[in-house]
Amino acid sequence: MNAFRFDICRLPPVAEELRQEVREFFGTELKQKKQVQRATSWDGFDQEFSLKMGEKGWIGMTWPREYGGHERSALERYVVLEEALVAGAPVSAHWIADRQSGPLLLRFGTEEQRLKILPGIAKGELVFCIGMSEPDSGSDLASLRSPAKKTDDGWVLNGSKVWTTNAHEANYMIGLFRTSTDPNNRRGGLSQFLIDMNTPGVETNPIVDLPGREHFNEVVFNGVHITDDCLIGTEGGGWDQVTAELAYERSGPERYLSSFQILLALVDVLKENPSDRGALVIGELMARLATLRTMSLSLAGMLEEGLNPGLEATVVKDLGTGFERTLPDIAQSLIDLEPDPESGSDLQQMLALLIQAAPSYSLRGGTREILRGIIARGLGLR
Repeated sequence: MNAFRFDICRLPPVAEELRQEVREFFGTELKQKKQVQRATSWDGFDQEFSLKMGEKGWIGMTWPREYGGHERSALERYVVLEEALVAGAPVSAHWIADRQSGPLLLRFGTEEQRLKILPGIAKGELVFCIGMSEPDSGSDLASLRSPAKKTDDGWVLNGSKVWTTNAHEANYMIGLFRTSTDPNNRRGGLSQFLIDMNTPGVETNPIVDLPGREHFNEVVFNGVHITDDCLIGTEGGGWDQVTAELAYERSGPERYLSSFQILLALVDVLKENPSDRGALVIGELMARLATLRTMSLSLAGMLEEGLNPGLEATVVKDLGTGFERTLPDIAQSLIDLEPDPESGSDLQQMLALLIQAAPSYSLRGGTREILRGIIARGLGLR
């Protein structure tokens, strides 16, 4: 029995019509952007741009209208995501909320939480961050230790989260905390909370990455009091909920398009002086890209059918981040330019940025070791 399902999915005409509208919008809005700026893409934070995306109806696209959504298909949403990444649009301000925080609240949140939060996300007004990883735990979420202690009127949070993208800009975090301990069940006793980042006791400290950017953060919780209505879903149900959330996180085209701008630049450079080696490398890269796109589009089709592509998303994430991680090194081996992050050409700056950023691609959303363990279980090998 095949453990994986990757059906061929073809975009309907309405999605291709939308593509032209989206492409024209990005062409106008981003025409002054340099390629090195486009290379940051879904790491690029620009809330004014996200507000424009919200006005166009391109955030919360599949959600019900009563929550600010637009009741469009998962395939139409896929087109918007794909075009945004290919254009290098600065979508980071709404990306996390649209990709996973909103869908999580839609599935597990209370009606009060949905009505309070989802319309703001759909407008591009609310920024979310993810509170999963902790010091000494990394991708092993079952080892999380940060406690949430029950009080008469709510919960008190302590501990810390790391690698928390945009925490310094975020309005809210969806945080995973330990509400009870069972030595025989590490996955039990975890619960998720909706946390206002302005709550007293929440402290955000920047973590500078290799290229010198400060979009990662450590978030420390010192006796943070939240009310009962901040619990998402059920107490102790956090493991199943976060597993569903990670399926949203791993299923999008950003898992193979993070360094796409360098591929475009590589084609532009090599076509000026064609060679057999260059043609061979570009052909191989394009074949891998086409395969990954077919697999990723299959996930969108599964979401449209109401299925859970968790296992398939893990496969695409592992293969996709491997692809995007190698692109900068391949480009450097073919282009006779030294990476220069400060005074070089636009191409040299982009090459320097992506060479330094690429090692993180296979870490975020789960390390390759964690992902391959999930795949092995899916195949019945462990």
